[in-house]
Amino acid sequence: MRGTPVPLRDSTLGDLPAGVEAPGYDRTALRPAVVHIGVGGFHRAHQAVYLDDLARTGETGWGLVGVGLRSPGMGQVLADQDGLFLVVERGGEQERARVVGVLNRYLFAPDDPGAVLDALAAETTRVVTLTITGTGYRIDPHTGEFDADDDDLRADLADPAAPRTVFGFLVEALDRRRRAGLPPFTVLSCDNMPDNGTAARTAVVSFARSRDEGLAGWIEAEGAFPSSMVDRITPTTTPGEREVVVARTGVDDRWPVVTEPFRQWIVEDSFACGRPPLERVGVQFVDDVAPYEAMKTRMLNAGHCALAYLGILAGYSTIDEVLADWVFRAYFEHLLADEIVPLLPPVPGIDLAEYQQTLVRRFSNPEMGDQLTRLGRRGSSKMPNYVFPSVEAAVAAGRPHQLLLLAVAGWMRFLRGYDYAGNDVPVDGPLADRLVELARQGQEEPEPLMSEKTVFGDLRDDPGFASGVEVALRALEEQGPREVIGLYLDLATKAGR
Repeated sequence: MRGTPVPLRDSTLGDLPAGVEAPGYDRTALRPAVVHIGVGGFHRAHQAVYLDDLARTGETGWGLVGVGLRSPGMGQVLADQDGLFLVVERGGEQERARVVGVLNRYLFAPDDPGAVLDALAAETTRVVTLTITGTGYRIDPHTGEFDADDDDLRADLADPAAPRTVFGFLVEALDRRRRAGLPPFTVLSCDNMPDNGTAARTAVVSFARSRDEGLAGWIEAEGAFPSSMVDRITPTTTPGEREVVVARTGVDDRWPVVTEPFRQWIVEDSFACGRPPLERVGVQFVDDVAPYEAMKTRMLNAGHCALAYLGILAGYSTIDEVLADWVFRAYFEHLLADEIVPLLPPVPGIDLAEYQQTLVRRFSNPEMGDQLTRLGRRGSSKMPNYVFPSVEAAVAAGRPHQLLLLAVAGWMRFLRGYDYAGNDVPVDGPLADRLVELARQGQEEPEPLMSEKTVFGDLRDDPGFASGVEVALRALEEQGPREVIGLYLDLATKAGR
């Protein structure tokens, strides 16, 4: 039995229990060069860990300033803990607990926008990283244009010194740097979306253009917006999980992060004013992120979508429970091997068969307990970004894609907002109310849902897509997801796939 948990702060780092790794470097030597906007669990388990690893090598020139836009609670916890937090890695029989110390300070933007602007505009700031979710960029998925129709954006134009939005902060800070004769910082998106660097560039330059054409031109010419691919499964830390972490580690962290051992970060090597030497700690810098991004989004993220919606309908709660069912496991393996991987571009240095096996192991990790409801959030943006590209590629190549259509049908059935027993299931996202209404209107007919062009794009005009989804929807209604998956796998086997 452990004694009284050690409160997490600078003064107690020397008292950490055995097995909990301290940062091991002089935190006062950290020089803030990276500002991150959107400090949540994923950032603290991913980008912050890489920067912490870098500081542990003796490179302390890339300290981190965190900025929150919506979470004052995070700021209070980090302030009380001197910016320290626990990252607990769990996989199989392994568990590793480390204290991350690279965060110099945390700023809550609504409380002190001036301090955030000062941090962004500071000469020491060289890179600004973002995790604001894919919808946060306000990019129309079909036109690729920035949607500026927003009251907060209009307020930022009226009063640039007190921004409310991430783009208001970025553009005002870049304007201050330009006027001070400083180069622009690099804006590095770490969000899970196709071509995130282009999305960040489009949003920032478009908003800047609405203020000042000259400013927009300077950002476009001198700035850098590299794309990146990020990967680490990081479930939401619940109060119950926090208690488990305190009991297991003996450290009283009020907001720890629990994550898997696997992590990956691939970054386009294009920066405006220098970059951290993160290749020393496992980050891969490449000329083109696109093939890695396609691999991850079409395999991992599409797999999450397919298993989340069908799994919820089957009565499961976590993804490891789903993959413990051999029917769902076989579905996932065949979905990847037969319908997704053959349509991917070559991925330099990656064995896709090995990557597929890695995904099965990661999803099956019972220590994560990753909730299907978390994986199923914002389906109206996830399905077009992660699942539909494989469907479109299969249609174009004339390849079978029944398992993908079953994933789409599972999402459509989920959108009715209740499972087979009549229990409510949580549907969220910017179009949630509209999609639930259309799903209930159509029942086993997909046409009402497919009328939503912002989601389905040109797929809604493909008769083969509509008929295939309708067949799967009717089968799901008559038999249930597990039985239908078995039927589809049998048909694929008979077809020689």
